[in-house]
Amino acid sequence: MASHGATPPVPPRPPKPPAQPTATPAPPPSEGLVISKRLLWVHGGAYPLENIVRVHTFVLTPRRAQAVGRFLKRAGITAAVIWLCLFIADGPATDSDMESVTALALLVGVGLLVYYFSDMASVAFAADHHVLAVETNGRSTALVTGKREYLEGLVREIAEAIDEPNAQLTAWVGALNITNYDNYYFGDSVNMYGGTGNTGVSK
Repeated sequence: MASHGATPPVPPRPPKPPAQPTATPAPPPSEGLVISKRLLWVHGGAYPLENIVRVHTFVLTPRRAQAVGRFLKRAGITAAVIWLCLFIADGPATDSDMESVTALALLVGVGLLVYYFSDMASVAFAADHHVLAVETNGRSTALVTGKREYLEGLVREIAEAIDEPNAQLTAWVGALNITNYDNYYFGDSVNMYGGTGNTGVSK
């Protein structure tokens, strides 16, 4: 005889499904130029498309005249010091210690001339580079290099992608192997008339 008010048996709970492994996000591209999810990746660096204020191409030209002028100035000073050392070494009261110091000074002077010449040659004989620049509303600028026609086409594609929510773009571009950008003209050519304290670039 069944008793009234008895609690019905609780059915066993089904086992929990195994936890699905979380998908590992794909690493950012380390080479080339990629637009994905409103981000512009340039050789591993990310630039939000809404922060881009300008995309353009220009020719990155070495400061050859400045490099030659800097070498001539340095060489003139060094040659004057070498001449002074030779003048002292030819003096009648020159002892052996002074001759040793003079010889060391001559050796250092010649070494400096060789260094100054190699520094000048690395700029004077450097090649021009066709460059695509991506400027942001901060101080960041991304630079890539390639064929002029190809870079100009990328300018149009990047400009169109800025206003396209689902834009996707992959392009292969070269990286600039430049150790010192101060040896190159960077930016636009500007002619200024009048005023004081102006700084700029003139090609």
